[in-house]
Amino acid sequence: MIRRTVDLSPAARDGFDAIIDVRSPAEFALDHVPGAINLPVLDDVQRAAVGTEYVQGSKFLARRTGAAMVARNIAIHLEQALGHRDGSFRPLVYCWRGGQRSGAMVTVMDQVGWPVTVLEGGYQTWRRQVNAALYDQVLPHRLVLLDGPTGSGKTALLTALAARGGQTLDLEALAAHRGSLFGAMPGGQPSQKAFESRLYDLLSRLDPARPVVVEAESSKIGARVVPPSLWAAMGAAPVIRIHSPVAVRAARTVRDYAAFAADAAALDQALARLPRHHSRETVAGWRALAAGGELEALAEALIVAHYDPAYRRAGRAVEPAIATVAVEVLDEAALAAAADVICARLERLSAR
Repeated sequence: MIRRTVDLSPAARDGFDAIIDVRSPAEFALDHVPGAINLPVLDDVQRAAVGTEYVQGSKFLARRTGAAMVARNIAIHLEQALGHRDGSFRPLVYCWRGGQRSGAMVTVMDQVGWPVTVLEGGYQTWRRQVNAALYDQVLPHRLVLLDGPTGSGKTALLTALAARGGQTLDLEALAAHRGSLFGAMPGGQPSQKAFESRLYDLLSRLDPARPVVVEAESSKIGARVVPPSLWAAMGAAPVIRIHSPVAVRAARTVRDYAAFAADAAALDQALARLPRHHSRETVAGWRALAAGGELEALAEALIVAHYDPAYRRAGRAVEPAIATVAVEVLDEAALAAAADVICARLERLSAR
């Protein structure tokens, strides 16, 4: 018997052996339910061809041709991707809106004998839940902002806090961008919808009663926009500020951005995109430092003349903080000690 559900809570999703997205690869790449695998019943070319025939030609021919393609593709999936699954396999299947594509897959799976479930409303059901949480509702989580100027080790501290059992939200990891002019990561950023899906999935797995530490960010991380519910919660969150000397921050920045700095052409292009309020002579000097491999000198110059002034203009340096943690050396031991201090502060917040 084919089961039906609209429950996409983490516990419900984790209860399936697989979540199968039968949409085309292009649809899947744009966004999908986190953890899903893509077993398309029509690939991108087939979907376009059937759609064109349906609109411009014969609807009957489009349905017949599409059915043949779907049957062949499902057979391939049964023999290959699903060939190792035994009779206890419990999949959740969805398409765009829970219609013909998922219907074809679950009909065959049901005949095979698998206890299959179809997602009512398909991907659109998931998207409505994401939209509601991130655009329409007040975020229930108790956020705490981890703030500090560029190079103060905030991302490393998030990792250390998570290792100590703290709840953290790494927006830069979710957006695949470090949030600065030099923050591009290999592979590029996810789509806005995919970023929001990752964000909603992680938030839904966190305990709203316990503090959630999130790095203070601007409203955009690269090209991705922080959704309004989260942005409002971040704006109202208490702040823990990290302080570290400029030279130490410069050294940490060189370490954190080593992969980017290794690409001399990309580094030079990024410097060329600096805002126009920096004089041509200044930017030329920075580009010369980059070309000469003087990366710590470049990082310190950028921190002093570009990033710290931007931090001050945003007003973040003077926002009241519930704690200020001084990290004089950004090595592992110092970061571990700072993480312990922050954990103790979070425990006091949890007790309130």
